[in-house]
Amino acid sequence: MLVRRIVSTGLMLALCVTAPLSAKDAKDNPAVKPLNRDIQRHKQFLKIVEKGEGDVIFLGDSITQGWEGAGKKVWPEAFGSFKPVNLGIGGDQTGHVIWRLTEGKEIEPLKPKLAVIMIGTNNMGGHSPEQIAGGVKAIIAELQKQKPDTKVLLLAIFPRSPKADDKIRVKVNDTNKILAKFADDKKVFYKDIGEKFLEKDGTLDKKIMPDYLHLSEEGYKIWADAIKEDIAKLVK
Repeated sequence: MLVRRIVSTGLMLALCVTAPLSAKDAKDNPAVKPLNRDIQRHKQFLKIVEKGEGDVIFLGDSITQGWEGAGKKVWPEAFGSFKPVNLGIGGDQTGHVIWRLTEGKEIEPLKPKLAVIMIGTNNMGGHSPEQIAGGVKAIIAELQKQKPDTKVLLLAIFPRSPKADDKIRVKVNDTNKILAKFADDKKVFYKDIGEKFLEKDGTLDKKIMPDYLHLSEEGYKIWADAIKEDIAKLVK
């Protein structure tokens, strides 16, 4: 089920997602600073989107790009009917996605019904949970500025590292707690599917994430099964 906000303070935070970022926010948070991504894959995206076709866009990093790798068999069966566009670039942080949406103009020709966002794992090394969440908030705000009719399915950052108590896993969880507050269940929906990748004791199996970060084909099947019904509902 999509998470519903039932606490009034949480709802207030969620409603603030569309508010413009202040100069202070942009200055103080490095995860909000646009990072140039004018690379070959970005140029390929511009050619793909110039026709204006795509009801569902997937924004993210190498995990999203991996739909063209380990997930390439799963992608058409799960999402083909939604006219999906994969806008994932390996190594991306929140700042790269912000640049791609603004100066990079990657979605300018599109009128997507839904944007599926999963970003932030590459920020873990240099940014705090609050900063990472601020970067994600900026992405949502920019999407809503450019495409006010587009709904957002915000996914929790996927678990990584072998054990549940590893520091980076804890940091991912702390970041996700903030991301959950951005949902208003009207235009922005939040879903955490992380537990579906984990064993009962919280460990990660290499058959799901061979390097404890990127998904195997089985991992992509889990991801697809976890969200395809939500996508079907949200694009109506």
